[in-house]
Amino acid sequence: MKRPGLASTLVKIVLLCLLDAVAVWGVIILGSRGSYALLGFLAVGTLLLNFVSLSKRAYPLRYLLPGLIFLFGMVVYPIVYTVYISTTNTQTGHILTKDQVVTQLESRTYQPPDGLHFASTVFQDEDGQLVVILSDDAGAMLVAEELEFLPLAADDPRLERDGEGRIVAVGDHVLLEGLAVFSVLSELETRRYTYGTTYLQLSGIEEFREVVPLYAFDEGRNVLVDLRSGVEYTPVEGTFTAPDGSVVEPGFRVNVGARNYTDILSDEGIRSDFVRVFTWTIIWALLSVVFSFALGLGLAMLLNDPYIRGRFFYRSVLIVPYAIPAFISALVWLGLFNTEAGAINRILQDLFGAAGKVPWLQDPIWAKAMLIFVNTWLTFPYMMIISLGALQSIPGGIYEAARIDGANGFQRLTRITLPLLLVSTAPLLIGSFAFTFNNFTVVFLMTGGRPPVLGAATPAGATDILISWTYRIAFQGVRGNQLALASAIAVIIFVIIATISAINFRFTKALEEVHRGV
Repeated sequence: MKRPGLASTLVKIVLLCLLDAVAVWGVIILGSRGSYALLGFLAVGTLLLNFVSLSKRAYPLRYLLPGLIFLFGMVVYPIVYTVYISTTNTQTGHILTKDQVVTQLESRTYQPPDGLHFASTVFQDEDGQLVVILSDDAGAMLVAEELEFLPLAADDPRLERDGEGRIVAVGDHVLLEGLAVFSVLSELETRRYTYGTTYLQLSGIEEFREVVPLYAFDEGRNVLVDLRSGVEYTPVEGTFTAPDGSVVEPGFRVNVGARNYTDILSDEGIRSDFVRVFTWTIIWALLSVVFSFALGLGLAMLLNDPYIRGRFFYRSVLIVPYAIPAFISALVWLGLFNTEAGAINRILQDLFGAAGKVPWLQDPIWAKAMLIFVNTWLTFPYMMIISLGALQSIPGGIYEAARIDGANGFQRLTRITLPLLLVSTAPLLIGSFAFTFNNFTVVFLMTGGRPPVLGAATPAGATDILISWTYRIAFQGVRGNQLALASAIAVIIFVIIATISAINFRFTKALEEVHRGV
């Protein structure tokens, strides 16, 4: 009886040791990169996992901790990080931290006009290792096997010369000539060799020149000094800026507070784009839900009639659009709506001639109509399914009583069917609205947010909804990747969806109270 317990304990300890080893490796990597927030999360998570696994008192937490870790890692952390990025100036040219930018700038060099220069020859052995020999006008030679040039005597025994006195080999390294030199140029260009107190770097195919640092950062005064011109650059909103307004790129990431949020409200161009995109997003989500629910409910009422033959077959067929992945259906419909070669335009042209050529992807109105049509096609089976379930829960005796009282079909629909139907479907409709509000797939695959809008301050197309607009700002912006502004919009979207969810909960509770009262 003791052996299985001992064996399981040993397995547990071995697995924990492996996990701890990986965690230590991750902590070292994150610490070297300065990612202290992730480092803390990894360290705390690992300690908790060890405590829960080894402590008997924490046994119940063994089932909760993995879910909590994934909740924090997959949900909480992305939200917190997005909010953090939205308060910075993160965009193209301002991705790195200040220390990383300073390190990059201090590695830049320039060639002084009166600096040293040498002719170079390159040698390579069978393993691909390189040896470089330099010679000046006076005949003095230098050799470098690593990243330092040292004097080389003309009679060095490692040198092998041909009949003309040229050096053709250095030990096991053979001279590279002609096109063979080009194969190693990319490697040599990245090397900076030391020579005494100065540096030498490749300049041309067969020449090395002296290079000196271009910039130096004075940490005490917090200025970047151009060593060639003497100009001092001070950091201004994440960019080293000279007194005359010239800047040194790249910039670095700094905190700007709520500026990205205020830009959305105060910048006329961004505000105009936001209002237009937000309005279309509301219309898109509302019409998609209304049309799909109306179509789904109509079909559900027909298929709920016990006197219709083959209704089970029709139900199966009508669920097909819901069973096919949305991205496949979207791409198929995109081909059908193609202005020049699409089947829909060909049919319309056969019926109406030249007037039947509809610019589905070029005209904003037609593009929006196409998107709503396709999204209705994708979502009506879902509405049909939930409507069928709700209709079958309504007692048939209510309709019989209504018929006896003289109620016509429209009155039965508006006075009985819809009120009772909304008790169970209203929360699902609100959820569908929230899902459609963020339905990136259909918009991105069908139109990509286009056609473009002339004069837009941001990459906001005529059919962009908030989520696709956010994506395009983040990765397809005219001024580069404006990640901070996109994060601010993402936070706003999160607040909107959270508000819709809160309304959903309150509405669900109110309907339950009404239903209990009934």
